[in-house]
Amino acid sequence: MAALVELSDPARTAEKQERLFAQLAGMGRVIVAFSGGTDSAYLAWAAHHVLGANALAVTADSASLPESHKRDAEAFVRRFGIAHEYIRTYEFDNPDYTRNNPDRCFHCKDELFTRLEQLGAERGWEHIVYGVNLDDLGDYRPGQNAARQHMVAAPLADAGLTKAEIRELSRQAGLPTWDRPASACLSSRIPYGTPVTIENVKTVEAGEEEIKALGFRQFRVRFHGEVVRIEIAPEELERALSLDIARRFTTIFKGMGFRYVTLDLEGYRQGSLNEVLNLKK
Repeated sequence: MAALVELSDPARTAEKQERLFAQLAGMGRVIVAFSGGTDSAYLAWAAHHVLGANALAVTADSASLPESHKRDAEAFVRRFGIAHEYIRTYEFDNPDYTRNNPDRCFHCKDELFTRLEQLGAERGWEHIVYGVNLDDLGDYRPGQNAARQHMVAAPLADAGLTKAEIRELSRQAGLPTWDRPASACLSSRIPYGTPVTIENVKTVEAGEEEIKALGFRQFRVRFHGEVVRIEIAPEELERALSLDIARRFTTIFKGMGFRYVTLDLEGYRQGSLNEVLNLKK
């Protein structure tokens, strides 16, 4: 379970939420780029809360989004009565995406926002919003450049909402996503320079489902060709270091064709593949 940070100024957080509601209210008809994670789920809920039928959550139908995330997204919108659709994206047809340079995320978001723009133009949806928060602005995220180019709004960041505040506001609203572990697309598990293919992201997806079935909550499967590198959250790492779990990992991943199965002793950390870029966070 994600730890809930005690907020130093709950009243200030409530003010930020009101600022978010006011910004959304002024937008008219809004498409929310909805992956089903904590941030986009809260944004989709907020847009629906403010705009009702004038808010539409749209999820990319892409191989880079795990099937379990799609199921969770569908359950979320059903529970809260949020209008929802899928839109097909074709980033795997783009060599600038599949060659997996450090700007890969730009090409993914460029594809998504292009498709959402087309949908909006066809149906008269005036604005597109996505769930980047204030904390994200200090990380290396090329997708934010795509958002700026497509004039996609970031109302959570504009309202000054941090990840901890979004979790707390989600908890107060009764959203089951409030403590969802941090997530990212499956392609983020492939090191820069290693081509991203549907085959290797599906291998990663299968491996992560197996780890989830063992009861782990926060982890990543990093794909390094013949080597798989498993990151487990520090608070869960002691269990992962047991001989029984080591044997299970070995059976699972050698059965998928990996020659070597490794456990990263630093544990899970968000964006670990960006470490090779020597960029400031």
